[in-house]
Amino acid sequence: MPAGASAVVVRGPNWLGDTVMALPALLALRRERSDARITVAGRWAGLLSGLGVADVLLPYPAPAGVRRRFNRALGAERPDVALLFPGSFESALAARRWRARRRIGYDTDARGALLTDRLPLPSPREHQIDEYARLVEALGIRVEDATPVWTLGSDPGADREVDGWLAEIGVGGRARPIGLHLGAAFGPSKLWPAESFARLAAQLAGAGLVPVLLGSPDDRETEEAVVAASRRPPASLVGRDRVALMPRLLARLACLVSGDTGVAHLAAALGIPTVTLFGPTDPRLTAPRGPAARVIRNPTPCSPCFLASCPVEHPCLRGIDVDAVAHAVRRLALELPFARSGSTLA
Repeated sequence: MPAGASAVVVRGPNWLGDTVMALPALLALRRERSDARITVAGRWAGLLSGLGVADVLLPYPAPAGVRRRFNRALGAERPDVALLFPGSFESALAARRWRARRRIGYDTDARGALLTDRLPLPSPREHQIDEYARLVEALGIRVEDATPVWTLGSDPGADREVDGWLAEIGVGGRARPIGLHLGAAFGPSKLWPAESFARLAAQLAGAGLVPVLLGSPDDRETEEAVVAASRRPPASLVGRDRVALMPRLLARLACLVSGDTGVAHLAAALGIPTVTLFGPTDPRLTAPRGPAARVIRNPTPCSPCFLASCPVEHPCLRGIDVDAVAHAVRRLALELPFARSGSTLA
C-alpha cells in the first residue's frame, strides 16, 4: 500500500459464505495497515463485529435511494483506497462515487474503466479464498494463513439464549447435537432431498447422536417433508436462529451437515467439523476450509453446472449415499479428537 494511505473502504461480499472466505484477506489487511482507518461495507458486515477486521462495519443498503445517500456520505471522506470483493459493475460504480483515489478489483462485468487497478481473473479459476487474497496482494500485503478462523468473544446473554433454544427441543447438558442444515440461498439445485435427510437423522439417532434440523424460515416446507418422512421426527430449530446468534448456535454442534452454503463456511471457520454435500457447484472453488472440513459429492457428467435449478433429475445430489454421509459424521463427531474440542473462543 502506498505510504500515507489512511482511509480504506472495503466493499464486502454479498453472501455469508463469501464473507467468511474473505476473512483471511481482511485480517491480513488489518494486520499490515494497523494505522489505517478501515471501513467494511457489506450485507454481512455486522456479523464481523468483534473479529478485529475493521474500525467501522456498515451494512450495505439495498434500496437505490438509500444507497445513493450512503455513497455520498462515503464520498465526503474521499478514501485513499477502495477494495472491491464483489465482481459487479455496481460495486465499481459505487467506489467511483466514493471518490476513492485507488479502486482495486477484478476486471469483470464491463467495469474496467471504473477501476484504477484492474486485476485479471485467474485462469484457471482459484478457490474464492485465494482470489480474495490476490486483491490485498495488489496492495503489497501477503495473506499468510488462508484458512478462515472465526473467534467468539464472551457474551453470556447470547449464550443463555442459545441454551434456551436447545433446552426447548430437549438438547441439554453436555449433549453435542449434529446440525442438519436444510437450505441454501443459491437455489433448489443445492438441496439434498428431504427423504435423504430423514434417513440420515434416523441413522445418527440410532448411533446415539442427536440430529437437529436447522434452516431459515424459507426452509419450513423442507422441514415438513423431513418430518413426514421420519418415523421419529428429529428436533428442529428451523426458522428460530437469528443472524447475530448463528455463530454461537453452530459452536454448540459436534458436526454440521449441509449443502454448499454459507453456514458450512461459518461452521468450519469456528472449528466445527463439517460434512458439505456438493452437487452443482465446484468444491475446488468454494469448499469450506477448516481442520475438520469434509466434502462428499457424486460426480456426474453434468456437474458442476452452476445452475440454480436442475433441468433433469438432480443426479449429483440425489446420488449422494446416506450411508457415506452417516459414516463421515460418526467419524468426525465420535472418533476425531478435534471434533470434541468446541469452537475457537477468545
